Amino acid sequence: MARRKHKQTAEELVVELIEGNEPETAVEPVELDAEPDAELEIDAEVAADNIKRNSVVRPAYKKRYAERAAANGGGKVAQRSCWDWLAKTLAGECLVGSKINIDRFLALLDANGVDHSRWNNRNKGWEGRLRMTGRLALQKVVAASGVLKTADGDELLAPADWVAKHTH
Repeated sequence: MARRKHKQTAEELVVELIEGNEPETAVEPVELDAEPDAELEIDAEVAADNIKRNSVVRPAYKKRYAERAAANGGGKVAQRSCWDWLAKTLAGECLVGSKINIDRFLALLDANGVDHSRWNNRNKGWEGRLRMTGRLALQKVVAASGVLKTADGDELLAPADWVAKHTH
């Protein structure tokens, strides 16, 4: 089988193993929980969104986010993100209810020097793409400086463990 730049599908890997060839990708064992925790209260709307296939976020990640947030007592907003320090801070700064205030989010990006001028695509799903792309760009800036500047001009010191995790 020819080398590819992308990962093998599970079907290709099985065929290769059956034919006795060495697989192109390493397979790591995955630990499965014996039984899923029945006490987790995942929001019904979040659960319905998690099974939709029209997202760039893999359903497994969405499920993991929701389970982690539910286990920690987080609601609908927490169940839709990784809910790390930056996610919690952005929620506090930019969310109105469970919806993002785009103007406030863009002001926060401006305050931190993140150029969002090229992200002007307003097709279906643009808010989610803007939020995710903006968060990744902001994450890089905040990890490098160790400080998040709010739209109001305040400076929030990022936790050292968060900075260490996101410094590349």
